[in-house]
Amino acid sequence: MGSFIKAANALDLPRASVSAAVQQLEVQIGARLLHRTTRQVRLTADGARLLDRLRTLLVELEEIDHLFEPSPSQVSGRLKVDVPSRIARRVLAPALPGLLRRHPGLQLALGSADRAIDLVREGVDCVLRIGSLRDSGLAVRGFGSIALINCGSPAYLHAHGEPRNLADLGHGHWVVGYACPRTGRELPWEWVSGEGHEHRIGVPSRVAVNNAESYIACCLAGLGLIQVPRFDVQHLLDAGQLVEVMPDWRASSMPVSALYPHHRQRTQRLGVFLDWFEALMKPHLER
Repeated sequence: MGSFIKAANALDLPRASVSAAVQQLEVQIGARLLHRTTRQVRLTADGARLLDRLRTLLVELEEIDHLFEPSPSQVSGRLKVDVPSRIARRVLAPALPGLLRRHPGLQLALGSADRAIDLVREGVDCVLRIGSLRDSGLAVRGFGSIALINCGSPAYLHAHGEPRNLADLGHGHWVVGYACPRTGRELPWEWVSGEGHEHRIGVPSRVAVNNAESYIACCLAGLGLIQVPRFDVQHLLDAGQLVEVMPDWRASSMPVSALYPHHRQRTQRLGVFLDWFEALMKPHLER
């Protein structure tokens, strides 16, 4: 976690106890495990080697601790997960009471960073992501894909007309720009041809945003068209607040995945959480 104070808070221990435990471990091992500065604590090369060897043993030890519990179907302990903000709000949060009723000993720390994170440094057990993945060396569990659709508000379509195809899109239409979190550049409008080839074009925007909440809000305000996962706006489509347009000119579906450090490090509680999440997402995945 990069800090003795953060680690102590996460473990609910005094900072002095954590520091003393690390010092005792370093003496016992005979190697310096952490570089300490006034701003950050990070692993030494020896510390990284030791941590890599210990991860599997720690997981096995935790499973042994729970081996003879009377209710093996229940899991307990703290699980730290990072999830896209819209998934957290629209899918996970409403269903969490049911998960915690089934597993009253489970504690969930739910983050919504919407950015690339260092799982080990930030103490995160797994991240859930939508979209293509870069090679990260992490274990990946895929759940399927969700459809991307094109949407506009009734007010926008009344003012600009409903585009039927790409030719219409190039005449008097606007999009809500979405800036890539990594580069800050606006993402192009995408579609897949009948042959399965992906295409991209630039469509002008009057406003650009960098998060999903603002993206959908600007579309509702009539500022332009958007490309968005269907599950994210299905309630708005049902209520007539948004309208799907150009259904034959959609972008590629987006994979939904979980990433965690390695298959050997998947704890029982993480496995339970991922199975639960898969069941939650199933109605929203393409069939």
